[in-house]
Amino acid sequence: MSFPIKASTRKIKSCYWPVSELPGLSSDELSLLENAGIQSTQELLQLTSTSANQIKLAQKLQIHLQHLSKWVALSDLARVQSVGTQYCGLILHAGITNCVHLANAPVSNLHKQVMRLYVSMMQRRDLCPGIDLVQQWTQQAQMLIMGEKGKSGN
Repeated sequence: MSFPIKASTRKIKSCYWPVSELPGLSSDELSLLENAGIQSTQELLQLTSTSANQIKLAQKLQIHLQHLSKWVALSDLARVQSVGTQYCGLILHAGITNCVHLANAPVSNLHKQVMRLYVSMMQRRDLCPGIDLVQQWTQQAQMLIMGEKGKSGN
């Protein structure tokens, strides 16, 4: 098990991970990223900070923009410490595509959606994250967003 690489914000720190920790990446996809010099989720997020940059990187990697957008979404969600790479895929499948969406998601609705996913995919309710953890996800996402706004002077 590897540990996140952290960068400071005000109240809560963004967590950055080796790209190899992102869920769902094949070994070929991982090789594409690493061959382009992208070793961490922080590097991926920095290189794809605008839509134009995402398009350029997708062209450079010779992959469909949709694949890159998924990796960017996973990387952004994984910045939330309580989400990390363990839950970023689950949250993305629940329809939350970035930290801002997560920060604004109604906790009870998100928990219901996560529960539906667990029941439909694994036929298990007992393994579903509790509502207290889902609330922690949204609160930490809010603190990240607020910290970023404070840094940029907004």
